[in-house]
Amino acid sequence: MDFIVEILKGIWESSGLALLQWQNAVMILVSFVFLYLAIVKKFEPLLLVPIAFGILLANMPGAGLMDDPTGLMDTSNIVEGAHWYDSGVLRLIYAGVKSSIFPCLIFLGIGAMTDFGPLLANPVSLLLGAAAQLGIYIAFVVAILLGFTPQEAASIAIIGGADGPTAILVASKLAGHLLGPIALAAYSYMALIPLIQPPLMKLLTTEKERKVEMKQLRTVSKTEKIIFPIVVFVVVAFLIPDAAPLIGMLMFGNLLKVCGVTDRLSDTAQNALTNIVTIMLGVTVGATTNGTEFLKFDTIKIVFLGLAAFCFSTIGGLLFGKLLYLVTGGKINPLIGSAGVSAVPMAARVSQTEGRKYNPTNFLLMHAMGPNVAGVIGSAVAAGFLLMMFGK
Repeated sequence: MDFIVEILKGIWESSGLALLQWQNAVMILVSFVFLYLAIVKKFEPLLLVPIAFGILLANMPGAGLMDDPTGLMDTSNIVEGAHWYDSGVLRLIYAGVKSSIFPCLIFLGIGAMTDFGPLLANPVSLLLGAAAQLGIYIAFVVAILLGFTPQEAASIAIIGGADGPTAILVASKLAGHLLGPIALAAYSYMALIPLIQPPLMKLLTTEKERKVEMKQLRTVSKTEKIIFPIVVFVVVAFLIPDAAPLIGMLMFGNLLKVCGVTDRLSDTAQNALTNIVTIMLGVTVGATTNGTEFLKFDTIKIVFLGLAAFCFSTIGGLLFGKLLYLVTGGKINPLIGSAGVSAVPMAARVSQTEGRKYNPTNFLLMHAMGPNVAGVIGSAVAAGFLLMMFGK
């Protein structure tokens, strides 16, 4: 009988329930909330489902999915005699995040899916995309005032670009210890755009402005579309070499799409490659949120700074949109300015949805795609600038 009791006691002591800490329980509840938002509310499920399940996986006590006994990425818990294959499976996949491989491959896929035609047809969109990076610089200043180092502040601030891969790349190079909360905040706010942006759009624009109809964009030639990614990469890479990895992959993906002779490669980049990397990136980003390490005061500050950065980026785009509305005599709908954050095509869809609420005949999607894709370029350039200024 004592033998059976000892077995049962051993089973209990090694079970996840016995090892569960309150921090893990909190993060498990957070994962359930994310799954609800993704599955029931359909808030960008392709992002939130992998992230939410990654959070759930990482917070299962004793599972060891993110163990790093060899110190591949965390030298604080090295186990003597351990081999690389002793690492948790998610830790091995996470190497693609830490090394910036995944963010660059995601940008390749984004480039292959992106049509720069609306931007070329309306070059003023570049200004809207630039204005919508306002939150990055405001968040940087506030983060410095809150006691973060310049490297940490730059990593937190880039959340304002609403671009998960960019945030991961900057954080991995400047503040690797903050990569988990920064990546989670960036992707979470990207997915929650339909909740965050509409109140700001209503607050900062008048009903008259929201009803403005915009003329159909001109047709952009194939030659323009082919030349554009090459010229952008060359110019940006020469001026800000640190932006070359992201801009290079973005423009390479777009060249595959528009050149007309690499359809198979373009299709692979748009679909199979992007889907595979999204799964691995999302799960491992979620898996960095082990509650015992994640739930700290600095994490809370990062989450709120990220939200502030995102909001101010939206505000910057909207205010510049209002300026263009005045300058053009009411020909530009300010709502497209909010699409200047680089969450493609989510932000553009929000501009379209809000515009249709006030004018059912309005079709802003293609006009909003101009600032939207400009925002992708803008966030990558901002990331390169921050890396150039604060890189070690």
